[in-house]
Amino acid sequence: MTSTDTPQGLARFNTLDESAARAALLRICASTAWGRHLLAARPYATPEDLYAASDAALAELTAADLAEAMAGHPPIGRPEPGDPASTREQAGMSGASAELKAEMLDLNLAYQEKFGHVFLICATGQTGERMRDALRERLGNPPEKERETVRTELGKINRIRLARLVAKD
Repeated sequence: MTSTDTPQGLARFNTLDESAARAALLRICASTAWGRHLLAARPYATPEDLYAASDAALAELTAADLAEAMAGHPPIGRPEPGDPASTREQAGMSGASAELKAEMLDLNLAYQEKFGHVFLICATGQTGERMRDALRERLGNPPEKERETVRTELGKINRIRLARLVAKD
């Protein structure tokens, strides 16, 4: 693919100054190690190259790096006020009943107590009930399995957010 074939949003990301690119990446994932890895590999010829770099960076994150990434995500059912990405991603909870919202709050608290961090799930396209069921199921995971599940979910979230970044005209 020649540079003239590079999608406009990706071309723009490739040419952002380092500070602006770092800020854009931190809005996608709060892990500074992940962002550093993606910055170092610019420019990207295709969105797939960017996604592959994201996956590789994610695979290398330490437990502390994952904790940093998770700290950038609000609990399910409580999107970050003023953050359109958070609101859009958690849309499945917006029409949930008061009972489901209360149950999610209790389950989120139990999860945080057990694992020491926010419950992370790729909420895009998920109903409130499906997120609740996943949370119930994952509460039974041992910490090692849950850490890898979180890594997988974070990868899905990052890919969706990166796709939005490079799709911008």
